Amino acid sequence: MMTHYSIEWIEAWCQENGWTELFVERRNHYWAFPPGCVMPEPIPVHVLRGIKSEKGLTFEEKLWSFSAVISTIVAVVSTLALRCPMPLVFAFAFNAVTVAQLEPEDA
Repeated sequence: MMTHYSIEWIEAWCQENGWTELFVERRNHYWAFPPGCVMPEPIPVHVLRGIKSEKGLTFEEKLWSFSAVISTIVAVVSTLALRCPMPLVFAFAFNAVTVAQLEPEDA
């Protein structure tokens, strides 16, 4: 499972908007205390989407994307060198898993 939001991005948003004591319930599920509240609430999904659209990809997402491109290039070269389609099949499977992980799951 991939992390779609950097904790630093969400901490910065919390400081700007008066939310305190940020914690991660589970991956990509962030909770904090809104201003004047005594119970933590999840960071709203529309806020997370806004942060994501503003900041772009996390380091982990960039790393997975880069490895997908490199694996495709290696698969094309090895397919031509070995005259066997299996490296392309493996690269396709790896890329399918990578693309599926890049899709954020909404709560």
